Order: sequence, then C-alpha cells, then structure tokens
Amino acid sequence: MILHIDMDAFYASVEQLDNPWLRGKCVIVGGTSNRGVVSAASYEARKFGVHSAMPIFQAKQKCSKGIFVPPRMERYKEISKKIMALLGEFTPLVEVVSIDEAYLDISASTLLHGDPEDIAMHIKRKIKESVNLTCSIGVAPIKFLAKIASDMNKPNGLTVILADDVPRFIDALPIQKVPGVGKKTFRQLQLMGINVLGDINKFPENTLLERLGKFGKRLQELAAGNDRSRVAPDSRHKSVSSERTLGEDTRDKPLLKRYLLKQAEEVAWHLRKSGCRARTITLKLKHADFRQVTRSITIATPTQSSKKIYRHAASLLDDYKPLKKIRLIGVGVSGLISREVPVQMDLFERRSEKDNGWTKVDQTMENITKKFGRDAIKRATFGDE
Repeated sequence: MILHIDMDAFYASVEQLDNPWLRGKCVIVGGTSNRGVVSAASYEARKFGVHSAMPIFQAKQKCSKGIFVPPRMERYKEISKKIMALLGEFTPLVEVVSIDEAYLDISASTLLHGDPEDIAMHIKRKIKESVNLTCSIGVAPIKFLAKIASDMNKPNGLTVILADDVPRFIDALPIQKVPGVGKKTFRQLQLMGINVLGDINKFPENTLLERLGKFGKRLQELAAGNDRSRVAPDSRHKSVSSERTLGEDTRDKPLLKRYLLKQAEEVAWHLRKSGCRARTITLKLKHADFRQVTRSITIATPTQSSKKIYRHAASLLDDYKPLKKIRLIGVGVSGLISREVPVQMDLFERRSEKDNGWTKVDQTMENITKKFGRDAIKRATFGDE
C-alpha cells in the first residue's frame, strides 16, 4: 500500500500558524506587486477562486479581502524538514516529491504500525502535534491513485482506496483528474468521447497511440489498474532553477544579465549543496503578453560553476531577439549528475568553457556568507567582463 501525503495550503498555513491574526482570513502568499504570481492561497481565499500560479492582479480582483504576504522560503523549508523526518519514522521508503508532499510505501510497515488507515491517522496526528499543521492523505495499492485520493477530501482529509475498490474507482474517475492530462490532452480525449478513465478500455492500443502518442499507452495501463512507478526514496531533483518577475517590462539586455548573474549564483549554490553537476543550461523568458519561451544548451563537461552557468545563459539571451518586452527571466539546469559519478574531461574544451578556478571562488564566497551573512559579499561581474 502507498500513501501520498499533501500538506494543506502549506505556505499560507505556515503564515497563519506564525501570525495568529491571519487565521481565518484570506491569506495569499506571493507578495504585493501586481506583477507577481500567487505561490499559495489559504482555503478562505480559494473560495473566491484564487489559486496558485494566478497573477497577483487577478487575485486582487477576485478577492478584495485578500491579505498578500511575501513568501518566506527558509521558514517553509525548516518546517518541511521536520515533516519529512517524521515520515521516515514509519518507513524508510519515503519519496519526497516537493517541499510539501511525499509518497510512502508502507507495504512492510503494517505489522509494526497497524493497517494502512491506522498508519495514515497516526501520521496526521504526529504532524499536527509536531508542527501544528494539517495534511491530507490518500491511500491506495498503486501510486497514481494515492495521489488522486489525497486531493479528494481536502483539507485535513483521508481517503482510502482498497484493492477490491480499484476497478470501480477507475471506471468512474473523471479523466481530467488523471496526472498528465492537461488542457490540450483533455480536449482531445473529449473529442474521442473519453470522459472517465474507464472509457479508455473501449479503444484498441493502436488507436490510442495514433491519437495520443506514448501517453495513450500510459492511459491504457492506468485504466487497467497497472502503475509501474514505484516509491523511489533515493530520487534526486531532476532540475534546479531560479526565476524573477521584473518590476517593469524591459528589453534592456545589460539589466537582464544582472538578473541572470544573481540567478546563476543561486542555481550553482543549490548544485553544490546537493553534490550535483549539470549538463544542460536553460534560459526562460516570459514576454509582456505572457508568451513564454525557453532556450537550452547542453555542454560537454557537467558543471556547478556559477560562471559557466551565467556565460551560457547570457549567450542564449544574446542570441534571442525579443519582439516584445520581457516581464520574467530565469535560469535552470538539468541533466544532473551526482559528484560520485566520474566525468570524462574534454581535452579540447574551449577557453569559454573552462572553469579557471571559479568554482573555488564560488565556494569561498559561500564560506564568507555562511559566516557573515548573505549581504557580506556580492559579485558585481565576472573578471573578464
């Protein structure tokens, strides 16, 4: 049996926890600037139609009583660590999906902790006692159903799907609830007359592959109650990124590069902290009309150097000719490789690709900020600019 634990309105709930005056009010995490987006909304605010990723200006229109607060990531991470450590007391098979959700495989834990529902209730009590927050839990024999179940009775919910109930549950499951079914796929499925997951069984595999590609095969497996994905406790982040919504839309590339520099440092710091290096560097841009583009480059030698990440991101920016002003800029890396994995060095690596000791500079700066604070030292530019 698999559990999916999802904290209820996590960021907003932490704000209400730390500030009793906010309890029962429409709390919207994401700052006060109209140019930002909602990171989280309390359930009081959700009643007005406010949800995460919504532009702040829309949230203000929908919820005039909204109280807008900036996110405090360090505080959220602090509480998240306590929650994830607590989950490890029930099973070593804990897959942390994000700061506020995780999967647990409790198949071998029932002899020690009781049946799945008892374990779920015990976890809910422990979280409440430890951090004074609520969570919703889904319990099911397969992973994707556990995630769906956790969302069925929020907040503070518990939904258990037993093995005998799986076929009946799948037959009636609205197709838009299936992970991976986005707006475009949902429209295609509706045109095919597929409204619930059980409808997939009406179609032969070749038709699903022709209409939906590889995802058609995935839907066919899920409709049959087969989910080959397992709880992976050692899973690592597949990517690291940093982005910023600008105070004003701009085409000023020197200004945009200053944001890139800061973002490259943040991404490199996370890579060093996790002991990873990255092969692919991605530039993300969002235009004034909200149209989004990405540009990527894959390098020969994986890196965790802020200079390398910045250089490639800046080069991608130089090559891009925006038709409209930019409202958001970001840098991401992917193709992560653990430091334990040996890397083949490129004998003919270009000068612009070489690290030239900048990783050591990054580490030295990091040591200074640890001792004297994040504002003790800042990089104005790289040495050869």
